[in-house]
Amino acid sequence: MLVQPYLFFDGYCEEALAFYGKAIGAKSQLKRFKENPEHQSSLSANPAHADKIMHAHVEVGDTAFMASDGDCSGKPNMQGFSLSLTVADDAEAQRSFRALSEGGETVMPLTKTFFSSSFGMLKDRFGVHWMVMSPP
Repeated sequence: MLVQPYLFFDGYCEEALAFYGKAIGAKSQLKRFKENPEHQSSLSANPAHADKIMHAHVEVGDTAFMASDGDCSGKPNMQGFSLSLTVADDAEAQRSFRALSEGGETVMPLTKTFFSSSFGMLKDRFGVHWMVMSPP
């Protein structure tokens, strides 16, 4: 059994995944709505959405999440969860935190805690909440 997050970027999926590729080395496999053989009868048959992302499998290190443009409303609502990124050391925590927070906002700056030598929280420019940490 496997539980994986599935994020809906509502029209910004390709941009977000390119950002994560640059920021944390994410590797994405994309399927566009126009590639769906049942595209004409699907709920997302809007011709303006043909090049949008119907489904993406995204690998970050040894883990993965999935993503989509969903209904392409342009209003992603990323609330009620955080993605937790555990990195090898404090230097990598600093680099990843800085990269992910570019254009977003810091919720809690990186700091030493009782459970991590570097821990911080941020909301990236796509509204995704992240916790970045390194081992104690």
